[in-house]
Amino acid sequence: MNVLAELSDRWRDINDPFLIHSSGALRFRDITKHESVDLSDVKGGDVVALIGDFDPKSILTLLRLIDKNVILVPLTVYTRSQHDYFFESALVNVVFEGDNVKRLNHSHTHEFIDSLRSKDHAGLVLFSTGTTGRPKAVLHDLTLFMERFKTPRPTLKTINFLMFDHIGGLNTMFHTLFNKGTVVAPKSFSVEDILATCSEHEIEVLPTTPTFLRMLLLSGLIPKNLPKSLRIITYGTERMDQTTLDTLCKLLPDIDFRQTFGMSELGIVRVKSESRNSLFMRVGGEGIETRVVDKVLEIRSKTRMLGYLNAESPFDNDGWYNTGDMVEERDGCYRILGRTNEVINVGGLKFMPSEVERVALQFQGVAFAKAKGKNNPITGQHVELIVEPLKGAILNRLEMQAFFRKTLPKHMCPQKLVLSGIAISHRFKKSIT
Repeated sequence: MNVLAELSDRWRDINDPFLIHSSGALRFRDITKHESVDLSDVKGGDVVALIGDFDPKSILTLLRLIDKNVILVPLTVYTRSQHDYFFESALVNVVFEGDNVKRLNHSHTHEFIDSLRSKDHAGLVLFSTGTTGRPKAVLHDLTLFMERFKTPRPTLKTINFLMFDHIGGLNTMFHTLFNKGTVVAPKSFSVEDILATCSEHEIEVLPTTPTFLRMLLLSGLIPKNLPKSLRIITYGTERMDQTTLDTLCKLLPDIDFRQTFGMSELGIVRVKSESRNSLFMRVGGEGIETRVVDKVLEIRSKTRMLGYLNAESPFDNDGWYNTGDMVEERDGCYRILGRTNEVINVGGLKFMPSEVERVALQFQGVAFAKAKGKNNPITGQHVELIVEPLKGAILNRLEMQAFFRKTLPKHMCPQKLVLSGIAISHRFKKSIT
């Protein structure tokens, strides 16, 4: 597929903008009028890092790079401290940032990259944000990845909350582009600015994270500042807690809340929530199979990655991928309980941190809670709970401990209670440390 030609044909007679950015509204027919990076020295098969965002110049450069059949590595300024590691892991030989171009040399190659070059296919490298080890370089066949956008699908006006280097952010942009919709790039990711952008541009879909939704709930700005245009809020990338979801559903009865689920390794996975206030979801879509082994969700996907560029294959001999997510299954639907490496074991009794966090969030004055297991010479582990108070709230440790003793089994009660801020990453996820 010649991406630019295909999109130009679809947008030929349409005057509506495809992108609303801080620089203004942009119709697709005008995108080529914007100044682009000089790509004359880039050839098919080059591994090209593009440090950008959802702005006209970055989008135009990205589309032209795809048409050149490069192996594309989209990055953002938020991960700059890791860029050298990313360049080395993905064997990047060209770096674009704004008008600056840098060439790099590598003394070795990789069989997956060579395979794409031999087929004249474009590639896409995304970096995992997993909970263990350094980020893994996930390589997809981008030529095949783009095929899914050929089929017309309905689209709604969407704010692009997920980022330029995230499979969800790219999927939102491509889906909107190929279906002649409008995507809005937020000026900033503060709760106030996201709500203001949604109101100003009559946003219909807000894709976000559970942490951001918790911040939205605690801001006191909803429902008053939520625009009537908003129809759907999706959430994913980390586990949602039932307390927050229930409160949001009661506060915003006209909003359809939908859970999303996906991993860069598997491509795009279709998900349908059991109901707007349920954490159970059906995972599937064309070419997707699921199963549960020892309470852990495994997925087999026809749109999976080619493999890692800097790690061993995570797939078994039959192509199944262990997600690392422990789940509860009900009528073909799954509820994520937590990650396998988060299980807490106190004297042989195993449970998930989410069970402690759920109770902590019910205590008045708690904004965020994060539980984890810590080594204990007697019981093997004990629970440490970090609690961030609501702004202006004063939490009494003795009252909290009494609340936990009344509400939780003895082995799940926190042995150490820390009142502290909980770090939030640039992707609006609670810190994993």
